[in-house]
Amino acid sequence: MDSDFAISVNDLVKTYGKKVAVDNVSFAVRKGEIFGFLGPNGAGKTTTIKVLTTLIPPDRGNIEVLGHDVTSESSRIRQKIGVVQQQPSLEMFMTVEQNLNSCGFLWDIPKEQRKDRIQFLTELFGLKECLKSKGPELSIGQRKRLQVAREFMHDMQLLFLDEPTTGLDPQMRRTLLDYIKKRAKDGLTVFFTTHIMEEAEYLCDRVAIINRGKILSCDTIQNLRAKFGGGSIVEFTIAEKGEDLPQAIMSIAGVHSVQAPQETGEPFRISTDAPSLILQSLMDVITKKALHILNLDVKESTLEEAFLRLTSSEEGDA
Repeated sequence: MDSDFAISVNDLVKTYGKKVAVDNVSFAVRKGEIFGFLGPNGAGKTTTIKVLTTLIPPDRGNIEVLGHDVTSESSRIRQKIGVVQQQPSLEMFMTVEQNLNSCGFLWDIPKEQRKDRIQFLTELFGLKECLKSKGPELSIGQRKRLQVAREFMHDMQLLFLDEPTTGLDPQMRRTLLDYIKKRAKDGLTVFFTTHIMEEAEYLCDRVAIINRGKILSCDTIQNLRAKFGGGSIVEFTIAEKGEDLPQAIMSIAGVHSVQAPQETGEPFRISTDAPSLILQSLMDVITKKALHILNLDVKESTLEEAFLRLTSSEEGDA
């Protein structure tokens, strides 16, 4: 494997009986990169992670992680990675402190270093006040924070995060994302899955979008937005319902699509490649219909729009 890459996947196939979970998937992750792996439920994300973390063997393909083959060198890979799974993976009969300490002990972290890391991580993830609490006494968010904190008790080259922010409040979610960014700047490679597109936009250097076991696209977020995001979004609200307004807007040259609001006061969203060219025509339509515009804004297309366009197009082709 090229020394610049932490992960190299070529023609990965994994089936469960007659169901093909991952279908000839190929991609590579550079060292020090935060790589997003995005897809709908059942797309093949978790199966791919399980193969990369040596939890299950591939049926076919050449897969290397940190220069080691996932099938023949699984023990060497496990020594160098961290994994935060979707499912809870902490010792419920232990306290927060014991969970962290035992993890550090299993990874041969010296006692004094364990103490320092426990202090740092419990402060970072807001676990200081529940240091002596056991699993059943913790909230869902606290359990998730502990689950993430445990992985940072040891040194690793590559961290797999499978929906790590589930159950976290917005403030703690940002704390975690910022800490991941910091660790990546220090050289940690991160493989990250999420259903929250804003997280991927904030965090990831590149993303791959997978659906029905196949990679639909793999690129930087900027390029994905440009290729599949549908250009810019003109967003506006009006005081009235404007029931026949979407049809009138679709007649304007340069408009790709119109998303009408469900309730009065919510925004209309227009997808276009030429926002400056359609604005005057839009205002003419609104004025002609004697409607009153409350506000108007032009925004760049988002990763979520690119994701929805890619996956919905793929569904239609199936």
